[in-house]
Amino acid sequence: MTTRWALEQQTELRIEVPWDSELRLQLVSGAAEIFGYDLPPARWLVFPPAHKFAVFSWTGATIEVDGSTDSIYTENETPMQSYLDVHHLLENKRDQAAKGASSFGPRVIVVGPTDSGKSSLSKMLLGWTSKQGRKPLFVDLDLGQNALTIPGTISAIFVDEPVDPVNGFPLEAPLVYFYGHTSPKGNPDLYKSLMTELAHSSVSQLKRHPEKQSAGMIINTMGWVNDLGYKLLLDAIDSFNADVILVLGQKELHKNLLSEFEGRLSMDIIYICKSEGVVTRDQKLRQWTRNSKMKEYFYGVSSTLLPQQNSIRFSDIHIFQFGSCVGVDPMHLSPVKISQDLVYSVLAVSYAKEPRQLLSSILAGFIYIIEVDFTSKRLWYVAPCPGRLPNNLLLKGSLLWSDQ
Repeated sequence: MTTRWALEQQTELRIEVPWDSELRLQLVSGAAEIFGYDLPPARWLVFPPAHKFAVFSWTGATIEVDGSTDSIYTENETPMQSYLDVHHLLENKRDQAAKGASSFGPRVIVVGPTDSGKSSLSKMLLGWTSKQGRKPLFVDLDLGQNALTIPGTISAIFVDEPVDPVNGFPLEAPLVYFYGHTSPKGNPDLYKSLMTELAHSSVSQLKRHPEKQSAGMIINTMGWVNDLGYKLLLDAIDSFNADVILVLGQKELHKNLLSEFEGRLSMDIIYICKSEGVVTRDQKLRQWTRNSKMKEYFYGVSSTLLPQQNSIRFSDIHIFQFGSCVGVDPMHLSPVKISQDLVYSVLAVSYAKEPRQLLSSILAGFIYIIEVDFTSKRLWYVAPCPGRLPNNLLLKGSLLWSDQ
C-alpha cells in the first residue's frame, strides 16, 4: 500500500519498518533528510526489515511510502534546531582551527545512556559537516552496535559525504581493532588499551592529512554510563583528548561531567534533549541488529557479496586470545588450541607481523569457522572475498555466527 505524507516546516516523519518486510520511500516534492542525508527527488529508497528512522524537513516536503509499517506518524516537536545549533558551534571551532588557532578541529564525543540517539546525532553532525566540504574523522567505540563493522570492535574512518541511510558508511580503509566481545565488562583493561591504540592511530591519520585536521573528529560511545561504564567513558574522553562533550538525554550524567571537568576552560560540556522519536530496543532487537551486521559484512548490505569457503592447514595458522583464563592477566596473550569449539567462531585477521604486535595492529578483516577437520588437519572457513588470507595471525573472542 502506497501513502503520501505532507511534512510542514521543521516536521519529521517517524517510521518503524516491520520485522518481516521491506519498506520503500521516496521524496515527491520539497526537501527532506534522514540523519543529515538529503533525500534524492523521485528515487525510491528500500529500507530493510526492523529499520527505524525519521525523515525531517526544514522547509516542507511530500514523502511517499510504499509498504506496511509498525509505526508511522508526523511530529513537529523535535530537537533538530538544537542539534543544528551545536553544528554551528562546531563549525566555528573548525573555522578557527583552519585559521591556525589550534592544531586540530574539535574532538567531539557524544555520550548518553542506551537508546538516547547517540548514533543518529553523530550521523547528522557528520552529514552536515561533510556538506561544508570538510572530512571529519568518525570514531565508534560502541562494541555492541558498531556502525562501521561487526560487533566486538572499535573503529574509525574519514567521512566525506553524508551517511547513506540504507547502505551506511562507505568502508574505505577503516581503522579497526578487535576486542572480541560485545561488552567491555569481561576485560575492561583490554578495552581501555584498544581505545588508546585507536586514539593514537586516529591522531596519526589526522597528522598525515593536514587538509582534514580542522574538521576534527566525532566520537560515538556505548550506552553504559554507570559505575565501570562511567569510568570507561572518562577513559575515552581522556584517550581522545575530547574538548566537546555532547550529553544526550541524561541530566545526571551532564551534572557529573560538569563536576568532573570543573575548571577546564578548554572543555565544552553541552546537554541536549534526546528526541522523543528514539525507539527503545529490547534484547531481541539488539541481537537481531548484531546478526544483521555480521551478515552485512559477509554478504553485503543487499546480499551483493558472494562469501567464499576455503581451508587452511592447522600448521599454517596461529590463533590467539587475550585474558582467556580466570586469574590470568587480562592483557595476557595466549594461543588457542584447535578444537571443535572453534566451529562458528568469528576470528579477526590481523596485520600483525608477530604475536606481540596483535594488540597494537589494525585488522585486515574477519572470517568464521564452519568445520574443523582433524582427518586432513584443516580448518574450513568463510571469508567475504576469495583468495588466501592476508596473514596467518588471528584473534579470537567470544563472537559466534552462522548463516544457517
